[in-house]
Amino acid sequence: MRTDLDATFAALADPTRRAILARLAAGEATVTELAAPFAMSQPAISKHLRVLERAGLISRGRVAQRRPCRLQAGPLREATAWLAEYRDHWAERYQRLDELLDELRAADDPEPRGGEAP
Repeated sequence: MRTDLDATFAALADPTRRAILARLAAGEATVTELAAPFAMSQPAISKHLRVLERAGLISRGRVAQRRPCRLQAGPLREATAWLAEYRDHWAERYQRLDELLDELRAADDPEPRGGEAP
């Protein structure tokens, strides 16, 4: 799984590839359609598509003369699951820090809370 994650994160590291994935999230598209919003050649877009395809993030079909690209969500789900483990870890740490800060504030507070001052 590490190799798959490495390929996924390497593919996601480039803003052009992330933009291509965002476009494909809306539906399939051809290379020409994917290249349209970018100021780069169609061969350059094709190189980006090969990286995405090797990472398993897209697939290419064939409909007559058309070769539409489609988003493949599996690798994104795996990356999200991996990241979720760290998110949960840090959420727990922050919760413990909040509890400690509350204890410190309570120890420094000379007046009891919730009641009237004597």
